[in-house]
Amino acid sequence: MTIDVSTETLKTFPSVPPEPRESAFLRLTRRPEMGALAGTVLVFVFFAILGGQQFLAVSGTASWLNIAAELAIIAIPVGLLMIAGELDLSVGSVLAASSMTLAITSGYFGLPMVLGVILALGIGALAGFVNGLITARTNVPSFVVTLGMNFGLVGITLGLSRAITGTTSVPLDVDPFFKDVFGTLIAGQFEVAIFWALGVAVVIAWMLQMTPFGNWIFAIGGDKDSARATGIPVTRVKISLFVMSGLGAALVGVIQTCLYNGAQTATGQSFVFNSIIAVVIGGVLLTGGYGSVIGMILGTLTFAIVNQGIYFTGWSSDWASFILGALLLAAVLMNNTFRKLALSGGARKSSGKKA
Repeated sequence: MTIDVSTETLKTFPSVPPEPRESAFLRLTRRPEMGALAGTVLVFVFFAILGGQQFLAVSGTASWLNIAAELAIIAIPVGLLMIAGELDLSVGSVLAASSMTLAITSGYFGLPMVLGVILALGIGALAGFVNGLITARTNVPSFVVTLGMNFGLVGITLGLSRAITGTTSVPLDVDPFFKDVFGTLIAGQFEVAIFWALGVAVVIAWMLQMTPFGNWIFAIGGDKDSARATGIPVTRVKISLFVMSGLGAALVGVIQTCLYNGAQTATGQSFVFNSIIAVVIGGVLLTGGYGSVIGMILGTLTFAIVNQGIYFTGWSSDWASFILGALLLAAVLMNNTFRKLALSGGARKSSGKKA
């Protein structure tokens, strides 16, 4: 049977206009890293103009790249935790405890460096496991759990160091192999930590974007109850993330001990909030469920450039904290603008599909 539909009949049906295609530039602005990229470019240009050749010189570049590298090794695992909706405020004390463990084991007692490194990393993994276990099993906010771990480890590290060595500073004669792997300076200026940071970034970026574990992290940060209802092992994922955060802090502790040929108990606390500031600048939401490794790297670069760039301007150091806070706030506000663009773009797409 043939159905004959006249041209006049077809004209009575309303036409549905095709959805306008976004330009490549608009799609790019909706990326979560764009705010962080804009912030990094802004502060770099700012200090390149005011800091001049000293800031742009190799030594100037090394000064902020070295800080960014050590910060990134800690900040990227902390950023993963924040995507999952948790915080880790114990990284500073974990760094100090791991550093002192290596120095006491292989410096004070003279045991093999490989044993000292393993024990130092083990301290980080153990602290992370305890943080994750308590947080996941008791539902006590991770802010409280890790803050308690931070103060507890500070006391343990200080007390045991004084009891064992009688001092809070322990020297270490680093073996050449471990010096090359963890504590050498490339061209006399660039820390080998830069390569460790790149390695950490590549591995975690692959895990976050290409594996089910990465999808689980985003799902837990979005709604952990819904994630658990769909069969995601929320407890196991959170414990794993806390262990990764502890290992990152411990690795920096090992790097600093090998770089400076010794350890001190009063070290590492600056990383506690610096890591959070860096990943927030990089686009990670404090409420969880949003972020990227590229953004975190850009956030650490922005923080490091601001932190070191001030000293190339010739301004009084009395204004350093004010300038740092103002520029970081500007970077975060810019990042929030791009995040709103991204979220509004997603909302429009969803409403279009429903229609």
